[in-house]
Amino acid sequence: MLPRWAVAVLACVIAAFGVGIGIGVASSHNNSGSRPTPPPKTVAPVAKAPAPAESDAYKNIAPAPVEATAAPGTPFVLDASTTVAYPSSSSAAKDVADYLATLFRPATGFALHTTVGAGSSGIRLALTAPDPQLGAEGYELQVTSRQVTISAPTSAGLFYGVQTLRQLLPTAIDATAKQPYNAWPITEGKVLDAARFGYRGAGLDVTRHFFTVAQVERYIDEISRYKIDYLHLHLSDDQGWRIAINGWPKLTTVGAATQVGGGTGGFYTQDEYRQLVAFAQSRYITLIPEIDVPGHVTAALASYPQLGCTGKPTQVFTGIDVGFSSLCAAKPDTTRFLHDVFTQLAALTPGPYVAIGGDEAKATSAADYARVVTEAAGDVRSAGKIPWGWQEITAAPVGTPSVAAYWDTGPAPASVPRAAAAGTHLVLMPANHAYLDQKYSGATTLGLDWAGFVDVKDSYDWDPASYVPGVASTSVLGVEGDLWTETITSAADIDYMVFPRLPAIAELGWSAPATHDWDAFRLRLAAQSPRWKAAGIGFYASPEVPWPHGN
Repeated sequence: MLPRWAVAVLACVIAAFGVGIGIGVASSHNNSGSRPTPPPKTVAPVAKAPAPAESDAYKNIAPAPVEATAAPGTPFVLDASTTVAYPSSSSAAKDVADYLATLFRPATGFALHTTVGAGSSGIRLALTAPDPQLGAEGYELQVTSRQVTISAPTSAGLFYGVQTLRQLLPTAIDATAKQPYNAWPITEGKVLDAARFGYRGAGLDVTRHFFTVAQVERYIDEISRYKIDYLHLHLSDDQGWRIAINGWPKLTTVGAATQVGGGTGGFYTQDEYRQLVAFAQSRYITLIPEIDVPGHVTAALASYPQLGCTGKPTQVFTGIDVGFSSLCAAKPDTTRFLHDVFTQLAALTPGPYVAIGGDEAKATSAADYARVVTEAAGDVRSAGKIPWGWQEITAAPVGTPSVAAYWDTGPAPASVPRAAAAGTHLVLMPANHAYLDQKYSGATTLGLDWAGFVDVKDSYDWDPASYVPGVASTSVLGVEGDLWTETITSAADIDYMVFPRLPAIAELGWSAPATHDWDAFRLRLAAQSPRWKAAGIGFYASPEVPWPHGN
């Protein structure tokens, strides 16, 4: 019996050969000197060809897996008969199976039914016993001529295995419309994979310019491709307040009504925020909400002037300056405001972290800074969450557990290694490597350049574990790439600034240090671009990367 891939190819040959025979017969009639009888007005069906196989797919996986080996042999073929099996014991595994089927249906046009059971063919998801080699998020992916098996100790591992599987398929699998193929080959082989850091974050500022629920969900879909597992959502700043808080209605009627350069701004209702949380969870991404205090608060002060020390009305702000606003620490209204905001955010957020900001509070005295930050951290901790803040919070007695995000471009202040030694975990996002709003070069029209130009190699070629002197690698929780939106106004702008730099940062967070190699990474990154184009993801074609012809 011929394998399925051979049957598909043979069908194409037979169809083409049959058409050729018909043309030859018509020509022989002409030799008689009489007018030939016209053939019936029907067109012979032409079989669709299989999609072109990705011969180097195992070499081009991003982020780099622990091991990836192609095997000689007959490929597996995803076709109209393929089903996706999942274990009956896990609703989460069923959700991953449904996600896989939904992911591949648009380009293939296949039903890709999901079914309970082990199965002996098709695509199979399997939950296994805990494995120290795989950890909480690792997986194994095995491709034979009859079956694709993704096995993992957790449903998160299954999900990340699916992200790798999509990179083993032909690049057209990422298209959003049906493609002209009746079979999709996957080269035989095996992948073994596990995460280096448990925190692999992406930050999105929705305050300088507001982005809708649909736009943020699109961003979540895009970053999930590269095994990002945290979305840090910056929900308040001088230019806008973006989340409804019960008991404080002016935060949205006044504070949310504008953005950088003017415009209508916007905000999320609490139900919309829950929708974002749920969508992120479906992509194995945990949402971290940030309300930035005691600085970056003009939108709050314009809404409620009593939160400032003068009590005088404050105008909304549409510029991009920083460091000029502050809450008044001594006021009971401020204490109540902090409690209500952080308690409600914690109740809305199932993840472990709620962010309290704490950066660039240049208009706040050291004593007032310590008081506000400590109160905010206490409210978060009382609500059962871990306070997450910028590196400046290490100068205040916020206690542990806590997380500090290191964003600076220079040497760390002494408070950072001191706090790390006392139990605070660090997330690394130095602006000259990981701020995705910085220009790629002097020719870049979007973005800022206060941290210098940041091209792809800058984002990739550093080591989070050893970046801050005096901080042990065990204190590093992970990495994050942040997109601030002073100049970013559309989904296309987001794509352009995020791709290809975020995949570089994602690899630092996911892949083992032994795989870290710029020359190898730039080749694997180049191989991703046809997938981005198929999916409608715009990107910056950095001259540092040997993109395929046409980019």
